[in-house]
Amino acid sequence: MKRTRPSVLIIAGLAGVAAGFLLDQVLTSMGRSTFTPAVTLPILLLLLGLLVVALAIPIRRATKGTAGVVVNPFRAVRVAALAKASSIVGAVFGGAAAGLGLFLVTRPVVPSIGSTGTVIATVVCGAGLVAAGLVAEHLCTIRKDDDDEHPGPDDAGFERPRR
Repeated sequence: MKRTRPSVLIIAGLAGVAAGFLLDQVLTSMGRSTFTPAVTLPILLLLLGLLVVALAIPIRRATKGTAGVVVNPFRAVRVAALAKASSIVGAVFGGAAAGLGLFLVTRPVVPSIGSTGTVIATVVCGAGLVAAGLVAEHLCTIRKDDDDEHPGPDDAGFERPRR
């Protein structure tokens, strides 16, 4: 499994910004009030980040040999996939909240403190989820074994013998 690339997170964040801004734009053009995230959304993003890191810590301990337990590679891959998905979800939700905030800032009317606070908290917790996902992904990295090498050309261009 490959690590999450920064370009994926940037694209997900920009897509979220566009979606959040367009959502508020469509709602106001229809004469409705702007969308404000629920107060529980930043709390859930924060709890998800803590959960992902908590699931990755035992894998890190097992890979370093401090836990005295053998690493279950299937569990490590599952937690790494969850960490990767969490970082992408954090980028999308944080970007969407940033888009909502961008829309609120561009309006001539001053937004209420409650809606602005929730939007800012969602942006911060979305960024925190991205960070937690990347940390958990790093914690789930299992070092390569010597027998993990694949046959292919070596430095001189010759094929390595298969074992």
